[in-house]
Amino acid sequence: MKYTTLPNTTLKVSKICLGTMTWGNQNTEAEAFEQMDYALSQGVNFFDTAELYPVPATPQTYADTERIIGNWFQKTGNREKVVLASKIAGAGDYTKHIRTGGFTKQNITEAVEGSLQRLQTDYLDLYQLHWPSRGVNCFGVRDYPYETSTKEAENHLEILEVLNAFVKAGTIKAIGLSNETPWGTMKYLQTAAANNLVRPVTIQNSYSMIHRAYEYGMSEVSLREDIGLLVYSPLAQGVLSGKYLDGKRPEGSRGNLFPRFIARYMGDGSLEAVRRYEAIAAKNGITLTELSLAFINQLPFVTSNIIGATRMDQLKENIGSIHIDLSAESIAAINAVHAEIPNPAP
Repeated sequence: MKYTTLPNTTLKVSKICLGTMTWGNQNTEAEAFEQMDYALSQGVNFFDTAELYPVPATPQTYADTERIIGNWFQKTGNREKVVLASKIAGAGDYTKHIRTGGFTKQNITEAVEGSLQRLQTDYLDLYQLHWPSRGVNCFGVRDYPYETSTKEAENHLEILEVLNAFVKAGTIKAIGLSNETPWGTMKYLQTAAANNLVRPVTIQNSYSMIHRAYEYGMSEVSLREDIGLLVYSPLAQGVLSGKYLDGKRPEGSRGNLFPRFIARYMGDGSLEAVRRYEAIAAKNGITLTELSLAFINQLPFVTSNIIGATRMDQLKENIGSIHIDLSAESIAAINAVHAEIPNPAP
């Protein structure tokens, strides 16, 4: 395994992070335990979860993923071996079964305390804001939604003050953002600096070979402000494994069970790009999955690559991507496809 450090901390994390959003829905607790056991045995010490999980989020399954992880900690005693990240759910129709009102002091406090209880731990290594309340272009929205975005932005100072108190108490070691924009990220960083408060050290945004919008503004923020990217959906919900080409919908796949989650990645441009990337992978004697993940693993603004799987063979392939070093020729070929078909998936 390869390791890095969460920026501005002493937290050493694996470049591959174990994603957990299927546990409690597509995966049973026993399967989740097997995944965590294997990941840890391969040097993966960074696990990412959220109170929202599993996805799709429902009142019936709310926070079951955190409960599963907590049960694994209780069974194995492995809490100290894991750098654990979780998130507070953002506001919106999708989360009304959790709470309303956005990132208020009361809501943040309730969310942190709830996660700690379910995870059976007394601290979180990284705590993240799952998405902004004001409305931004994420989750398949390509352009800034200026007509529907709220005029008032989050109360950045209040949010940071609440999180700062948790950091001072030792309940949280570091904080991060997710699904944020350059403006929002800089606003948090500037507010933290002006008020001597804890600053975000990571940002968890989507990134894949068919969705490289992070490079438009956010990658510079990452490099110049030392706030590392935690990549989610590096395989574009499985589309970059090639399994959905030619109209295929494998049984048990997210594309078969929850087609709306892959719809954003299934346009003609995306599928044509996937075919071309598949040819590059074949030329290099590796799978499309390995190519897709290895490309992300080597990017200078990426702190960790969050992989997820429903089957053990998928998990092994995903984690194994860390051992693949792409040649300059392969990277140039990938970038040539990107130049012809730039960001086909929002």
